[in-house]
Amino acid sequence: MHSQRMARVRRRMDDLDVDVLLLSVGADLPWLTGYDALETERLTMLVLPRDGDAALVVPRLEAARVRERPEAFSIMAWDETDDPVDVVVKLVGSPSSAAIGDHTWARFLLDLQRALPSTSFRKGSDVTTPLRMVKEAAEVDALRAAAHAVDGIVAEMRARPFAGRTETDVHRELVQRMLDAGHERANFAIVGSGPNGASPHHEAGSRVIEPGDVVVCDFGGSMHHYCSDITRLFVVGEPSSEVRDTYAVLTSAQEQAVHAAQIGTPCEGVDARARRVIADAGFGNRFIHRTGHGIGVETHEEPYIVAGNTTPLAAGNAFSIEPGIYLPGRFGLRLEDIVVATPDGPERLNQAPRDLAVVE
Repeated sequence: MHSQRMARVRRRMDDLDVDVLLLSVGADLPWLTGYDALETERLTMLVLPRDGDAALVVPRLEAARVRERPEAFSIMAWDETDDPVDVVVKLVGSPSSAAIGDHTWARFLLDLQRALPSTSFRKGSDVTTPLRMVKEAAEVDALRAAAHAVDGIVAEMRARPFAGRTETDVHRELVQRMLDAGHERANFAIVGSGPNGASPHHEAGSRVIEPGDVVVCDFGGSMHHYCSDITRLFVVGEPSSEVRDTYAVLTSAQEQAVHAAQIGTPCEGVDARARRVIADAGFGNRFIHRTGHGIGVETHEEPYIVAGNTTPLAAGNAFSIEPGIYLPGRFGLRLEDIVVATPDGPERLNQAPRDLAVVE
């Protein structure tokens, strides 16, 4: 799989006239090599020439963590007394153009630019993003498995008490349940209760959840290198008519946006479909973020479902659909599923119930 991806990357490099691709920390590296580098002051860098053999430059103390893939790349370990930038420079020679990973630390980019003054640098994402956006069948399977894992957590949480617990307590439970469900790591667990739910990225705190609260739970992690991301709402006791009516608007907006996510539809068209429903109900200024984001080896990646993005959806694009309505000082509502564009229409990967979960 990784050799095939490298072949696709090299064809893309040829189209862009890029002589060498340099990938350090960030999601491009594990996507292309299977190796997730530690983010430390020690340089790790894949050197992938358009023509010639690839090498993964790693600190010697990290070399044992790398799964050898001789058909794809060799491993070049550097010692503590070596200059790793010099190791990279010797490998690349004198390229006219180089694409460097978007998350490469500035100190290494600046050192490389000084050492390669005749080389023109561009973003590595120019090479990798169009390829990563279109998921292979195995990638969709991995995303589906991660989605099903968090679906199960939603089902479990519907039977759990919320009242009297702090947001932090619920946050910790979600993190542990993700790990227990097979995720290698929990990437985030947003728990916003009552008025805190009106802040989309609220950081769980000491607020005690009370009867009548709407609790926004938005959580996800990484499972076999691919991400999950889901948002569901829990109401402590019977929701008010205002909450029910507002949530009905939200579910309609999400349903219409999912239906609009057909191959060939511009990303901004999907966003517009959700936004129109919410605006027509009088909440247009309460929907304060994009409708969705791509997902894969990163929780947020291309394509972004947002106004101004005219990129048409293609088969294999995977993304969230997550409209929200936020009433400051009172409550917030958001509903999120992961969707894949397919020739047979949009496929929802998340199957957890989308109704308001009434909990104790």
